[in-house]
Amino acid sequence: MDTITKIRPRALVRASGGPRYAVALAVDALGTGLLRPFLLLYGVMVLRLSAPATGIAMTAGIVVGLVCMPAVGRWLDRGARSTVVAASMLVRALGVALLLATPAGHVWPFATAALVLGVGNQAWPAAHAALVATVARGRERDTALAAGRALRNAGLGVGALLATACLAGGATALRAMAVATGIAYLTAAVLAWSVHLRARPAVAPAEDGTGAGPAPRMRALLAANVVYVFCLNVPEIALPLVLVTQLHASPVWSAAVFVANTVLVVTLQVPVTVLMSRFPRRTVLAVAGVVLTASYLGFLAATSLGTGRAAPAVAAVSVVCTLGEIVYAGSATALVTALAPAHALGRALARFELSTGFGLAVSPAVITALAPHGPGVLWGGLAGATLLSASAVAAEKDGAGKDGTGKDGTAKDGTGRDGTGEGAAEEDRGAFLSRR
Repeated sequence: MDTITKIRPRALVRASGGPRYAVALAVDALGTGLLRPFLLLYGVMVLRLSAPATGIAMTAGIVVGLVCMPAVGRWLDRGARSTVVAASMLVRALGVALLLATPAGHVWPFATAALVLGVGNQAWPAAHAALVATVARGRERDTALAAGRALRNAGLGVGALLATACLAGGATALRAMAVATGIAYLTAAVLAWSVHLRARPAVAPAEDGTGAGPAPRMRALLAANVVYVFCLNVPEIALPLVLVTQLHASPVWSAAVFVANTVLVVTLQVPVTVLMSRFPRRTVLAVAGVVLTASYLGFLAATSLGTGRAAPAVAAVSVVCTLGEIVYAGSATALVTALAPAHALGRALARFELSTGFGLAVSPAVITALAPHGPGVLWGGLAGATLLSASAVAAEKDGAGKDGTGKDGTAKDGTGRDGTGEGAAEEDRGAFLSRR
């Protein structure tokens, strides 16, 4: 089993794409943090659109943005890496430019800007994961992915804090934040492109020997991921909704939960991923589902406490939920990159991002629909669905005969390094790295 025993910062930076790429990630996250949490306010305060129209346009942008993922997957499978990352950032810079050019009172230009931003936001995770998977291998790659998430959350948090401090300036300040976001995206795109990293396209023979085989289906994993990803919206949507509207607690509790979530992710994402590297990725992902299930049941118990005790109890249980989120985030994408053969890495990551984007898109509607029916329906429903998903993840086999892997779920040229077959497909990936 390939296990990481300690964190080596320099090696981690190299495995993450190098210093320039790390700076690009930080600048991109800072720009996203400046605008993304306040895009709705931009539509309402600056463009004078109604809140429902603004929300619908933003949701449509996220959903329609998912349509680009098959094309992104094919582009990645042709060997593109840093170019796709830079393109996703450049597309978002274009979205900000369209946003700044939108006249007040016009919803369709705002919807177009939201769509372009959505395309860039959906394309980036798969492109970033493919780049890291090409640079690093084994558990070093898992740690690099975790470090990228921690860095991104830190940038998002700093950007959001700066934006919050600027909100007192009203519409003028929001326009200034949009300009700063566009500049950040453009700068990050230039830095990412300057890395000049690509992979030589790998071609794996199909069963008839005529060409490349399909990407692994991973049906249970993708379906489970739609449910798992609900945990990302629990601190932002479910807990504020429950704390403020049902428990009538001070909004300070919601803010404290969100801040604690961000701090824990930034500080613990890499150490927890390193700690869990001694176990198979699929096992870790199943454990994440169990931890999330336990946290949902904890929320159910906490909300039944009397006035004055429920809010602190919910905040305490949110730490358990965040730990489940950290374990999930450190294993899910890593498992996909380990299962996918080199010639189908882009398509596999695109499919995974489709399931993630779909879960993020529907989770607010599902949470807000379940919440009025009581804590039992909301938290009990989430707990049951997540536990079922964890069981499906644990039961699914790593590979199938038509996925370019052996019938036993391992690559035709060997077995997985961590004893589950999930590391086999990555064995041939290191030979395809090149710099232009």
